[in-house]
Amino acid sequence: MGDSVSQPSTDDVRWTRLTEKQRACLDLLLDRQTSKQIARRLGISKPTVDQRLTAARQILGAANRDEAAILYGQLKQTYDRITYDPAQVPSDTSHGPSIISDANPAEALVLQDSGAASVGSPSRNFWRHDHDLKARIWIMTAMLVVAVILILAGLGIAQALTRLVSG
Repeated sequence: MGDSVSQPSTDDVRWTRLTEKQRACLDLLLDRQTSKQIARRLGISKPTVDQRLTAARQILGAANRDEAAILYGQLKQTYDRITYDPAQVPSDTSHGPSIISDANPAEALVLQDSGAASVGSPSRNFWRHDHDLKARIWIMTAMLVVAVILILAGLGIAQALTRLVSG
């Protein structure tokens, strides 16, 4: 009984012995691709694909390509799963004091970002993403006017420098 726990199964050994390159070829073989098509998709030569598939067939103990694809497909369903840790939510909620008073639950809905803009800043609502169409048009117009002024100022400075340099 202790031996069965310490000894990995033959399927586990087969799966771990397959290289990533062999698995890439076998994945395309599962899609019923020929060696030439697999070679084109992976950017390798056809003999390399055949070599990888032959080695994979030997590891899987398959007699031909079809049997190798079937065995690999079965192994892939078992071993090629994404493992994850489900989020652990603690049941004890008394980790620290709450900054929200129990008397006014509406305070919980007000979120403030202290780093974005100060409370007295005139532009605190300028960068909101939920402006209506009219506000968006005004903002875009203001940005366009500022860009035009900057371009004209730059051209004026360039013209003044050109006059100074040329004489």
